[in-house]
Amino acid sequence: MQRTRIVAGNGNARRLYNAAMHLFFSALLLTVVPLPVLAQVAATGDYLARMDTDRDHRVSLAEYQAWMSYAFDGMDRNRDGVLSVEELPGGRGKPITREAHLAQLADRFRRQDVDGSGFLSEKELAAPPR
Repeated sequence: MQRTRIVAGNGNARRLYNAAMHLFFSALLLTVVPLPVLAQVAATGDYLARMDTDRDHRVSLAEYQAWMSYAFDGMDRNRDGVLSVEELPGGRGKPITREAHLAQLADRFRRQDVDGSGFLSEKELAAPPR
């Protein structure tokens, strides 16, 4: 039996191997993860572009609340504006109204708005929660 030796002198073998592994794991990922998950935002600029509905290159409180409320809206199955215990993840926790949820988001927005402009810049969006 003869062994084949791969010589990585110019890096072609390594690049070929990496490309094959990338292709393999990409195909595996597509079989396991639903497509909407793959379409999630990948970078802060993407967040800004998706939140910034009026395209002024900054995010207002209303835009922030609208974007950040998608999970609340999805969990509020009976559309009564309240996440009841049954609608909360794991069926645990205290009920929360949409108004309370929006107030929490407004508080978070104000803490992220470091320069006090009333808008979030890409840099402020990228910063860790305060």
